[in-house]
Amino acid sequence: MSTNGLIHLYYGDGKGKTTAALGLAIRAAGFGKNVLFVQFLKDWVCGEHNSLAHIPNITFLCGKPASGKFVRDMSDDEKHETKKLQNKVLKYALESVQNAQCDVLVLDEALDAQSLGVLDTQMLNELIYNKLDSPELIITGHNPDKRILEHADYITEMVKRKHPYDKGQKARKGIEF
Repeated sequence: MSTNGLIHLYYGDGKGKTTAALGLAIRAAGFGKNVLFVQFLKDWVCGEHNSLAHIPNITFLCGKPASGKFVRDMSDDEKHETKKLQNKVLKYALESVQNAQCDVLVLDEALDAQSLGVLDTQMLNELIYNKLDSPELIITGHNPDKRILEHADYITEMVKRKHPYDKGQKARKGIEF
């Protein structure tokens, strides 16, 4: 097992996957590492978007949905356009790795984009399974397949036990987004 460029997996139905990935990204940037943070499927402005823009050594890319809808509510044309947008940022990430332009790569919500059919599985697999010694790779989402679980070096499952959303409370600015 390599001591450089390990794979971190934060997954599950609990809150905190993106937050954990952000913490690692900020820690790495604080030590001068170049971080590429790619966020899939989210089209709303989150607090992390505002914060990451001011942190040196972090590049943030967002593969937002083409229509602003959840994938389950999209037409086939909207899904196709969304897949093109997601794959565009994934291709950029793959090229950044191949050109040794980042020390840490975060693929936030990549598992969900893949399972919903709006992210190229072959490109994602190339990043994961044919990974070079660098960069450190962080992947988040809900349901990883068995192969990703076997391949990851760090696995953290976030389990929801209770959430205000279950009682109808909407997400709060600065806390949930």
